[in-house]
Amino acid sequence: MEGSIHYFVDQTINGLTLGAIYGLIAIGYTLVYGIIGMINFAHGEIFMIGSFLAFFVFLGLGLSGITWVPLAILCALVVTMMLTPVYGWTLERVAYRPLRGSPRLAALITAIGMSIFLQNYVQLLQGARPRPLQPVISGGIELMRTVTPDGSPYVVGLSYLQLLIIVLTVALMTVFTLVITRTPLGRAQRACEQDRDMAALIGVNVDRTISLTFVMGAALASVAGLIFVMNYGVIDFFIGFLAGIKAFTAAVLGGIGSLPGAMLGGLLIGLIEAFWSGYFTVEYKDVAAFSILVLVLIFRPTGLLGKPDIEKV
Repeated sequence: MEGSIHYFVDQTINGLTLGAIYGLIAIGYTLVYGIIGMINFAHGEIFMIGSFLAFFVFLGLGLSGITWVPLAILCALVVTMMLTPVYGWTLERVAYRPLRGSPRLAALITAIGMSIFLQNYVQLLQGARPRPLQPVISGGIELMRTVTPDGSPYVVGLSYLQLLIIVLTVALMTVFTLVITRTPLGRAQRACEQDRDMAALIGVNVDRTISLTFVMGAALASVAGLIFVMNYGVIDFFIGFLAGIKAFTAAVLGGIGSLPGAMLGGLLIGLIEAFWSGYFTVEYKDVAAFSILVLVLIFRPTGLLGKPDIEKV
């Protein structure tokens, strides 16, 4: 019984770490959908580009002889949060803004097309083979220790990297929540969410607000990309597709349009995957996550924290 508790705690930590990555990506889906009512299916590729940028920053710093870990992480964070939003802004300006008055199906097809384009763009630039990265942060905090039935020790710990991921996620959630609730940009975003035409009439620059929303979502995706490459140590051009689908599932599960719902959904998807992989079989962890989504949509179509849409007549 004691060993099972240790294993449960270990899987919980792993699930929360994975869920934090999904949650940061899911917020980007939620921000865009909340304002323009469109799912940006290329958002997973923005996350993938952020991973590659972080990888090359770490690689460049290593070749330059800069090995102090806090400085390396800070440099990677600054560079990815500066460059990845450029892709988000360009995506909105080139692919989505011209279709803003078109049927939603046209924007949906464009989003899928941009996702495929960015995948192949990165594949052509970087190649199809995975890119490995040596561990950036090592060590951790021992939480519990036990002995397995075969006599070998089993240690439950919280690595310094997992601690950094959790702290960074909480800090970003707090900052972005304050931006949306306490700043003029946040008020403009909420106004555009309620009625873009009326927001424009009262002086809100709708185009700029939507562009900045894409930039904010891309910035969060870049942090998720940095965390991903540090946590897993290997990336390729296809990681954005599956992570994007999982993050979209998390956004719908938590309630599309709700920032706390996106993070809650991400944490739940991460925990479901971790527990299913730990107690059952890893091959069906995706089936488990999507099955939970189906059940939630059947019994609560708006998601866990979502609100029903009110049609204007």
